[in-house]
Amino acid sequence: MRGAVLHTPGDVRVENRDDPRIEAPTDAIIRVSAACVCGSDLWPYRGIQPVTEPSPMGHEYVGVVEEVGSEVSTLRPGQFVVGSFWASDNTCEVCRAGYQSACLHRVPMGALGAQAEFLRVPLADGTLVATPEVPPAELIPSYLAASDVLGTGWFAATAAEAGPGKTVAVVGDGAVGLLAVLAARQLGAERIIAMSRHADRQKLALEFGATDIVTERGDEGIARIKEMTNGLGAHSVVEAVGTQQSMEQAIRSARPGGSVGFVGVTHDVSLSGMEMFWSLVRLQGGPAPVRRFLPDLMEMIGDRTIDPGRVFDLDLPLDQAAEGYRAMDERRAIKALLRP
Repeated sequence: MRGAVLHTPGDVRVENRDDPRIEAPTDAIIRVSAACVCGSDLWPYRGIQPVTEPSPMGHEYVGVVEEVGSEVSTLRPGQFVVGSFWASDNTCEVCRAGYQSACLHRVPMGALGAQAEFLRVPLADGTLVATPEVPPAELIPSYLAASDVLGTGWFAATAAEAGPGKTVAVVGDGAVGLLAVLAARQLGAERIIAMSRHADRQKLALEFGATDIVTERGDEGIARIKEMTNGLGAHSVVEAVGTQQSMEQAIRSARPGGSVGFVGVTHDVSLSGMEMFWSLVRLQGGPAPVRRFLPDLMEMIGDRTIDPGRVFDLDLPLDQAAEGYRAMDERRAIKALLRP
């Protein structure tokens, strides 16, 4: 099969890879209908995360079941499925508590490389959720968004305790930040402040439900949030970047008693214990348990309550994956969809 492989920073090639096969009785093989480039894929692409050998790429995927292992009981060939970027059994104690991304038997899908024609999905019964029928083509991008960025944005908004009567600030205007805006709106937030300097992303944030745009960042951005909230700060803040500046901006933009949901993959971020002590801010985040939200999100997509697929503003054949990486790295695209 054909699949994307990162050889060295900046060097993505689509080349022949071994076809996946059933390796455990709980596996499924899917024919990938669509995959995409994630903002977190840019860390190794940029060399910030070390690349020591050629690595298959991609952890976001939707597709049609081709084959299932002998112990798979809830899926059958021909079903259209969406899966999380962590394979999970969905039955262990941690999964039952709603944190499937920390499943006791989890498998990182990124190691298997979803930017390809076919994909092996471990723990298929716990990982994959099927739609009632094969969806129309126009819904494929939205179901793909549910595989990661929509569920991650939803987890961020939930962790930040977004809800009725709340002011929510979103730090980060990538796909996750934009879909955190959508999530905050669906969760009933009264005011949603999107922090963005890019006109196209500002426009989409407003269409997803933002009520205000703040273009300042750092200390100026914090001051602007405080000014807009009677000097108090936001009730709920989403951090969707993962840098030292974005984390500090998020924490300092929250009011005492407020909550920060952080989902940006962090690199070299450290927090002052004394600042956290005096801030009186709650922090929750990490790798999103997307599987917790998948059934509800897929239902909202299927009945067209939400249209998260609009974050894909670049649609390419798989063979042009390298251009998808370049476009996102250069911020010419919010998110690149790849079609095998």
